[in-house]
Amino acid sequence: MNLLKSIFISNYMTLMMAIAGYAGWMLYQGGNPIAWSGAILTAGPLLMVITRLMLFKNVARTSAHFPFINFLGAVGVGLAVWAWYGQGASAIAPALALAGWFGFLLYAYWFSTYGGRQPSAKLKIGSTLPGFTVRNASGATVTSAQLTDKPAILIFFRGNWCPLCMAQIKELASRYRDISALGVRIALISPQPHSNTEALAKKFGVEFDFITDEGNAAARALGIAQAHGLPMGMQMMGYDSETVLPTVIITGNNGKVIWTHETDNYRIRPEPDVYLEVLRRNRIVPDAA
Repeated sequence: MNLLKSIFISNYMTLMMAIAGYAGWMLYQGGNPIAWSGAILTAGPLLMVITRLMLFKNVARTSAHFPFINFLGAVGVGLAVWAWYGQGASAIAPALALAGWFGFLLYAYWFSTYGGRQPSAKLKIGSTLPGFTVRNASGATVTSAQLTDKPAILIFFRGNWCPLCMAQIKELASRYRDISALGVRIALISPQPHSNTEALAKKFGVEFDFITDEGNAAARALGIAQAHGLPMGMQMMGYDSETVLPTVIITGNNGKVIWTHETDNYRIRPEPDVYLEVLRRNRIVPDAA
């Protein structure tokens, strides 16, 4: 199933660009404006959102299913079908509109979710993390015990290629002084090439632990690895096909797990204030924090 999703997302991006581009060209050539505007509505809005995410990397989370874009897609199909049936417009327009809207529905309701992801049995509240070793940005080996020798927020993210992950890190970096002042470690862990981890540490220059999970070993030890989680074609950038399910783990003073966030939708991420609330609720930091 993950392999199908990996293939789907790469082809879906191409499909959206093709539909929007062709519909725009047909409008320019004097085609039926209602039919071809409808086709654009099924591909253009989400294409714009994804382009913004990729270019600016400043959106850490979105809605689960993009209801407004779904509405625009349905309207677009209706317009294209009406123009074809009632005005004799080309049948290509409604065919492309249906393809674009169906592709969106697959993206929003199938691709984006992890199929009712269940909490990892290896991440039990009150238990110690299973042992693993990783590499910090300097290349030194670090153990799970060293990462949790004080209250810690461990964020497992997919890699520098993921715009939502980068926005999540940027969001945390803007709060790092507040969090670090509380004596809480933030470790950002990814199975990406180590050079990417080094680049990320230099880019942000904050007192976080930037970590490479070589071979996705830590994710496997914690039961949060995702086979074929990388979009098809991105292997050319040095990433492995297997990646990690976005996961947040918070440990307390004794190194025990006190909270986890194991999202079932890669576009849904907790905000930093949620982490602080967890730490306050468990009396790890003062209520005034």
